[in-house]
Amino acid sequence: MANLSEDQLAQLKQALQQRYLELQEDVRGELERSGDQRYIDLAGKVGDVGDDSVADMLVDIDTAIVDRQVQEMRAIETSLKRLAALNFGDCGDCGGEIGFARLLAYPTAQRCMPCQSRHEKTHQHESNPSL
Repeated sequence: MANLSEDQLAQLKQALQQRYLELQEDVRGELERSGDQRYIDLAGKVGDVGDDSVADMLVDIDTAIVDRQVQEMRAIETSLKRLAALNFGDCGDCGGEIGFARLLAYPTAQRCMPCQSRHEKTHQHESNPSL
Protein backbone atom coordinates (compact mmCIF):
# COMPACT_ATOMS: atom_id res chain seq x y z
CA MET A 1 0.00 0.00 0.00
CA ALA A 2 1.10 3.55 -0.64
CA ASN A 3 2.77 5.36 2.22
CA LEU A 4 -0.42 6.78 3.75
CA SER A 5 -0.95 7.38 7.46
CA GLU A 6 -3.85 5.87 9.35
CA ASP A 7 -5.46 9.32 9.55
CA GLN A 8 -5.13 9.80 5.79
CA LEU A 9 -6.63 6.37 5.12
CA ALA A 10 -9.50 7.07 7.49
CA GLN A 11 -10.12 10.43 5.81
CA LEU A 12 -10.15 8.85 2.35
CA LYS A 13 -12.38 5.98 3.48
CA GLN A 14 -14.87 8.43 4.98
CA ALA A 15 -14.87 10.51 1.78
CA LEU A 16 -15.51 7.40 -0.32
CA GLN A 17 -18.31 6.19 1.94
CA GLN A 18 -19.93 9.64 2.10
CA ARG A 19 -19.87 10.02 -1.69
CA TYR A 20 -21.33 6.54 -2.07
CA LEU A 21 -24.26 7.44 0.20
CA GLU A 22 -24.81 10.68 -1.75
CA LEU A 23 -24.87 8.76 -5.01
CA GLN A 24 -27.32 6.22 -3.60
CA GLU A 25 -29.70 9.04 -2.71
CA ASP A 26 -29.23 10.66 -6.12
CA VAL A 27 -29.95 7.40 -7.95
CA ARG A 28 -32.99 6.74 -5.77
CA GLY A 29 -34.28 10.24 -6.53
CA GLU A 30 -33.67 9.90 -10.27
CA LEU A 31 -35.46 6.56 -10.36
CA GLU A 32 -38.41 7.97 -8.46
CA ARG A 33 -38.57 10.94 -10.84
CA SER A 34 -38.32 8.67 -13.87
CA GLY A 35 -41.65 7.20 -12.85
CA ASP A 36 -43.04 10.69 -12.32
CA GLN A 37 -46.49 11.08 -13.83
CA ARG A 38 -45.48 14.32 -15.58
CA TYR A 39 -43.06 12.43 -17.83
CA ILE A 40 -45.62 9.74 -18.49
CA ASP A 41 -48.22 12.40 -19.34
CA LEU A 42 -45.80 14.20 -21.63
CA ALA A 43 -44.92 11.01 -23.46
CA GLY A 44 -48.60 10.09 -23.77
CA LYS A 45 -49.57 13.47 -25.18
CA VAL A 46 -47.06 13.62 -27.97
CA GLY A 47 -48.64 15.61 -30.71
CA ASP A 48 -45.80 15.78 -33.16
CA VAL A 49 -42.27 14.62 -33.80
CA GLY A 50 -40.84 17.54 -31.79
CA ASP A 51 -42.84 16.65 -28.70
CA ASP A 52 -41.83 13.02 -29.13
CA SER A 53 -38.18 14.05 -29.32
CA VAL A 54 -38.44 16.09 -26.13
CA ALA A 55 -40.04 13.18 -24.28
CA ASP A 56 -37.34 10.81 -25.55
CA MET A 57 -34.62 13.30 -24.59
CA LEU A 58 -35.93 13.58 -21.02
CA VAL A 59 -35.88 9.80 -20.66
CA ASP A 60 -32.39 9.60 -22.20
CA ILE A 61 -31.04 12.31 -19.88
CA ASP A 62 -32.41 10.53 -16.83
CA THR A 63 -30.90 7.25 -18.01
CA ALA A 64 -27.52 8.85 -18.68
CA ILE A 65 -27.47 10.50 -15.25
CA VAL A 66 -28.28 7.25 -13.47
CA ASP A 67 -25.71 5.37 -15.58
CA ARG A 68 -22.96 7.88 -14.68
CA GLN A 69 -23.87 7.67 -11.00
CA VAL A 70 -23.86 3.86 -11.01
CA GLN A 71 -20.45 3.83 -12.71
CA GLU A 72 -19.09 6.15 -10.01
CA MET A 73 -20.58 3.89 -7.32
CA ARG A 74 -18.79 0.91 -8.86
CA ALA A 75 -15.51 2.85 -8.86
CA ILE A 76 -16.03 3.64 -5.17
CA GLU A 77 -16.75 -0.02 -4.39
CA THR A 78 -13.51 -0.98 -6.18
CA SER A 79 -11.58 1.63 -4.20
CA LEU A 80 -13.03 0.41 -0.91
CA LYS A 81 -12.03 -3.16 -1.82
CA ARG A 82 -8.50 -1.95 -2.65
CA LEU A 83 -8.41 -0.17 0.71
CA ALA A 84 -9.38 -3.38 2.51
CA ALA A 85 -6.85 -5.41 0.47
CA LEU A 86 -4.10 -2.93 1.42
CA ASN A 87 -3.26 -1.91 -2.15
CA PHE A 88 -5.14 1.38 -2.09
CA GLY A 89 -3.06 4.31 -3.29
CA ASP A 90 -0.85 2.21 -5.54
CA CYS A 91 -0.81 3.04 -9.23
CA GLY A 92 -2.37 0.25 -11.26
CA ASP A 93 0.09 0.83 -14.10
CA CYS A 94 3.54 1.43 -12.58
CA GLY A 95 2.95 0.33 -8.97
CA GLY A 96 4.15 3.68 -7.61
CA GLU A 97 2.28 5.86 -5.17
CA ILE A 98 -0.69 7.86 -6.38
CA GLY A 99 -0.22 10.46 -3.67
CA PHE A 100 -2.50 11.70 -0.92
CA ALA A 101 -3.31 15.06 -2.57
CA ARG A 102 -4.54 13.32 -5.73
CA LEU A 103 -6.50 10.75 -3.75
CA LEU A 104 -8.06 13.46 -1.64
CA ALA A 105 -9.21 15.29 -4.78
CA TYR A 106 -10.15 12.10 -6.64
CA PRO A 107 -10.45 9.17 -4.19
CA THR A 108 -11.19 6.61 -6.92
CA ALA A 109 -7.97 7.39 -8.83
CA GLN A 110 -6.23 4.22 -9.93
CA ARG A 111 -3.19 5.81 -11.57
CA CYS A 112 -0.51 8.30 -10.56
CA MET A 113 -0.47 11.56 -12.52
CA PRO A 114 2.27 10.55 -15.02
CA CYS A 115 0.54 7.24 -15.79
CA GLN A 116 -2.88 8.93 -16.00
CA SER A 117 -1.52 11.50 -18.47
CA ARG A 118 0.03 8.73 -20.56
CA HIS A 119 -3.24 6.75 -20.42
CA GLU A 120 -5.29 9.75 -21.56
CA LYS A 121 -2.95 10.43 -24.47
CA THR A 122 -2.98 6.83 -25.69
CA HIS A 123 -6.70 6.23 -25.11
CA GLN A 124 -8.20 9.62 -25.94
CA HIS A 125 -9.86 8.28 -29.08
CA GLU A 126 -11.99 5.91 -26.96
CA SER A 127 -13.97 8.75 -25.39
CA ASN A 128 -14.72 10.41 -28.73
CA PRO A 129 -17.02 8.14 -30.70
CA SER A 130 -17.25 8.77 -34.39
CA LEU A 131 -19.81 7.76 -36.96
